[in-house]
Amino acid sequence: MGRKKINLALQGGGAHGAFTWGVLRTLLESDKVDIHGVTGTSAGAMNAAVMVSGYVKGGETAAVAALDSFWRDVSDAARFSPFQRTLMDRVFGNWSLDSSPTYLAFDLASRFISPALANPLDINPLRPIIEAYVDLDAVAACHDIRLFVAATNVRTGKARIFGPQEVTVDALLASACVPELFTPVFIDGTPYWDGGFMGNPPLYPLFYNTDVADTVIVQINPIERSDTPVTARDIVNRVNEITFNSSLLKELRAVHFVQRLISEGKLDEEEYMRVRIHRIASAELIPLSSSSKLNGEWSFLRHLNDIGQRAASAFLDAHYADIGVRDTIDVAQEIAS
Repeated sequence: MGRKKINLALQGGGAHGAFTWGVLRTLLESDKVDIHGVTGTSAGAMNAAVMVSGYVKGGETAAVAALDSFWRDVSDAARFSPFQRTLMDRVFGNWSLDSSPTYLAFDLASRFISPALANPLDINPLRPIIEAYVDLDAVAACHDIRLFVAATNVRTGKARIFGPQEVTVDALLASACVPELFTPVFIDGTPYWDGGFMGNPPLYPLFYNTDVADTVIVQINPIERSDTPVTARDIVNRVNEITFNSSLLKELRAVHFVQRLISEGKLDEEEYMRVRIHRIASAELIPLSSSSKLNGEWSFLRHLNDIGQRAASAFLDAHYADIGVRDTIDVAQEIAS
């Protein structure tokens, strides 16, 4: 059936972004799909930027190699992080940091101490890694895969989308600027926080800037959970998941509305593209605690990578024939109350 065109929308999620690394590895190594546009937030934005930069230098093979090296360096940097698993967690194979004394102390202190006080020099260990792996000129010049990065304007509360010619190291850091960890990233005098607040990930740049109708959402944060959170930490985690998925649900609602109008003949299909939505996710991510998003151990990142590869392979096996034909998620069900 040949290679099919897709766009990608990559969610953020800290270390859980290694799941997306695994997904990208499988898609890039596959002979079934071609990636033409990608939007990303936080870790999703970094995955996307590294992929595009590598792709320009040597195609899919170089993109895979760049992602592999990037995550290895992220893990190496995390060895110096104060957030480490306890010995008992390591013995029992628990990836959570919930029992880490330094994580618990940080979790408490973050309620009272701002990043400006805790990190007055505004040191971000990701900056030199991004500078090493993202060739901004290559990203700007790449026409095969168009990159769009989301950040949140602190003053207006609106999403800012950085297009291929606007992506900078600061834009990528802004997209991943968790307010509890870092001071806002200023770009042209405007402060920005994590893009997940207003677009995790944004879909509309793909509809407006590419002619590809099939968008695959690589989802890290679950929309639904079967249990009700009880502990304070679980409540905060669920609030964050709901907040970070709200913008995605709003965009899916808009997609469904336009699709319905096209189907009813109220919109001209020659002028309005009938988009198709797909998703790659894994139930294996759901049990992971929110604190594990700060776990940069290589064994954990490799574990997430393996989950991502399996999820992407399962998607291609089940839905390759559907790409270009139909949605593979029930958008109406996704937005139903």
